[in-house]
Amino acid sequence: MTIVGLARLQFGVTTVYHFLFVPLTIGLAFLLAVLESWYVATGDAAYRKLVDFFGRLFLINFAVGVVTGILQEFQFGMNWAGYSRFVGDVFGAPLAVEALLAFFLESTFIGVWIFGWDVLPPRLHALTMWLVALGTSISAYWILTANAFMQEPVGYALRHGRAEMTDFFALLANPQLWVEFPHVEFAALATGAFFLAGISAYHLARGRQVTLFDRSFRLGVVVALVASLLVVVVGHAQARHLVRAQPMKLAAAEALWHTSPPRAPWILYASIDSVHRRNSHVLAVPDLLSILAYNRTVGRVPGIDAVQADYVRRFGPGDYVPPVFVTFWSFRLMVYAGSAMVLLAAWGVWLVAKERHLRARRYLRAMVWAVGLPYLANITGWLMTEVGRQPWTVFGLERTPEGVSAGVGAGAVGTTLVGFTLMYGAVAVAGTYLVVRYVRRGPGASEPRAAPAPSASPEPA
Repeated sequence: MTIVGLARLQFGVTTVYHFLFVPLTIGLAFLLAVLESWYVATGDAAYRKLVDFFGRLFLINFAVGVVTGILQEFQFGMNWAGYSRFVGDVFGAPLAVEALLAFFLESTFIGVWIFGWDVLPPRLHALTMWLVALGTSISAYWILTANAFMQEPVGYALRHGRAEMTDFFALLANPQLWVEFPHVEFAALATGAFFLAGISAYHLARGRQVTLFDRSFRLGVVVALVASLLVVVVGHAQARHLVRAQPMKLAAAEALWHTSPPRAPWILYASIDSVHRRNSHVLAVPDLLSILAYNRTVGRVPGIDAVQADYVRRFGPGDYVPPVFVTFWSFRLMVYAGSAMVLLAAWGVWLVAKERHLRARRYLRAMVWAVGLPYLANITGWLMTEVGRQPWTVFGLERTPEGVSAGVGAGAVGTTLVGFTLMYGAVAVAGTYLVVRYVRRGPGASEPRAAPAPSASPEPA
């Protein structure tokens, strides 16, 4: 592989791995805050037990997420120095605010939350978890502010061969940010909710502490349904935004080699031939692509050939077509996983409403496996977003090969890629072991055993 390919692969591997933990941190923090608030309002010790149990799982996830996230920013100097020099004046500002404000907020109050159970008043202690949840969302906002600039540059001027910030508030009002941020937030909430419901379903299916886990299961499926539906709504807004902002990404996500007919169908399945630029064995839903793009049944969607010709006129000669196969199938896997999430959550809410969920063993077992659906949707969604932007690091301003560090060889990048992968693998094994261990043992398993009550009768001699 070339230095560009290796650098992209390394960043992709580390980013995908790190993003396994970010959505759960955001979503589960909010749900923990809700559970603890119920504990404070009702005084019911069952909610305290749930907070303690799921809080331990949250802390394991948070710790692994921090470790895996450290390498992300180092890569901007290691492998992507050209990108950092070109856009660092813009890109660095939101990342700096995220580190100095949001990350310190969430990490500080996580510490207060851990050690403050027997020190702080109950309401104040619950507030610390709400501040953690707020910090995770603020952190996501600033990181997505930086990413949104890469997707749709705003608030900058080109001076001396660099992109320099001219309007900080334009970054905050970036249209891409305001379709991207809600999508990530609701997806994170759905991830936390499916995690809560899936772990609860694991114990309910085995008849363990049914009264306890019934409460967390009910909360999980309701939030999962609401969040999954909101993901669909905001995702539709993103699709409409792509028509204007990045039509090539939308065309690649649909493997739309030529401009669609007036009533554009949405492809459910197709065999993609990127060499000859054609599709076969197509299964499609009539008019649905026009609806996704324009909110109406009639509307042509520009094809790859038309957008390529337009980009050549705007940006000069070059191939502006991203990897169509990856973009097409990552988008569909995201949609299929999201659709399954909506259906499973809706089924769960119906079962809860009818008080049938405790007897629905097959559904409970399915919900255990459904914990993986949000992870699949999150990762494939990011693949579609980032791969579909190629060949740009910053859309319309810098192409990917221009962002790679000039003095770094393929051997160095390959070596660090192998080293990072092995290190991440070790962290994954440790994190998975701890999560599985705590889940199987259940609440209270890690707490010290109470001393036995003294016997009422004297011990025999």
